Amino acid sequence: MSKPPKEFLSPKALIAPGPAGYSHVAKINHGTIVYLSGQVPSDASGKLVGEGDFEAQVEQVFANLKIAVEAAGGTMADIVKLNYYLVAEVDQAIVPKLRPIRDRYINVEKPPASTFVVVSRLMRPGWLIEIEAVAAIDD
Repeated sequence: MSKPPKEFLSPKALIAPGPAGYSHVAKINHGTIVYLSGQVPSDASGKLVGEGDFEAQVEQVFANLKIAVEAAGGTMADIVKLNYYLVAEVDQAIVPKLRPIRDRYINVEKPPASTFVVVSRLMRPGWLIEIEAVAAIDD
């Protein structure tokens, strides 16, 4: 019996992912690993999308991730790791609004491993969030 190309695990000995919707472990058994640079809330021309609007920025970032992974020959379901960078000025009360947007893009049945970090600032003023990813594309 062959192993599936990707396995998503959350060992019982670790804190339960619960409503955060992530996996502790993404195990790649075969395929091509693709590293996606941090995507930001800018369009192809470099224009900031959604100035001051957290949800609009999250939407643009996930749309950019989709473009990037598809350029590599994959899909959003191939993403096995997400790293979120959120600027500290974002009110923690609105952060849960990220989840429904993310859930339209990723495989919620087998969510990627994730890290979420709050930072003092990002490269350009106005950017509220940046997300980088790793994808494992089946051969």
